[in-house]
Amino acid sequence: MSLNETDKAVVRDVWAKISKSSDAIGTDAVGRLLTVYPQSKIYFSHWADLSPGSGPVAAHGKKVMKGIGLAVSKIDNLTDGLLDLSEKHAFQMRVDPANYKLLNHCILVVIASMHPKEFTPEAHCALDKFLTALALALSEKYR
Repeated sequence: MSLNETDKAVVRDVWAKISKSSDAIGTDAVGRLLTVYPQSKIYFSHWADLSPGSGPVAAHGKKVMKGIGLAVSKIDNLTDGLLDLSEKHAFQMRVDPANYKLLNHCILVVIASMHPKEFTPEAHCALDKFLTALALALSEKYR
């Protein structure tokens, strides 16, 4: 399930259309992650407020989407392009890579709900493949 050139073009096109609302997408996706998958809260126990839309949730959602924007720009070589993020998540934050799949699902749900016109079946497939490749790149330093 690797990204082909058509998938990459679809991801770039969708990102160009939705990136202006990336902060809102990230805030909603992280809020959903913490609500739907409460086991993910363990990484954020230092936050005073874990409720959807809270300041810390919004700030982290913004960081997540900034990382996705970076990944879109590095789509031809995600592993090398995201090496610093991979090291940070593996060695500093010690995030279990299984959580990437959960967050990816939340991101897809939010994109579908906020941008239904752009979330075509082709876009769904390409974004799913892209987010999976992104998760693999972030997991690189765990191996």
